[in-house]
Amino acid sequence: MRWYVLLVLPFVGTLIPPLYNHARPALFGMPFFYWYQLAWVIVTAGLLGVFVATTRGRHDT
Repeated sequence: MRWYVLLVLPFVGTLIPPLYNHARPALFGMPFFYWYQLAWVIVTAGLLGVFVATTRGRHDT
């Protein structure tokens, strides 16, 4: 159950665009709006990888 709560974080982190709809701070010339969303893609991939690795035996049919 704890993993499901963690998987909600990327959804909530990108749910309200006014929180991250600005250009600064830039990272390597990329505005905040873009690198914030890209960071969530990477975090989500990591969370899903850990979720699958730790629950593989319980969800196999």
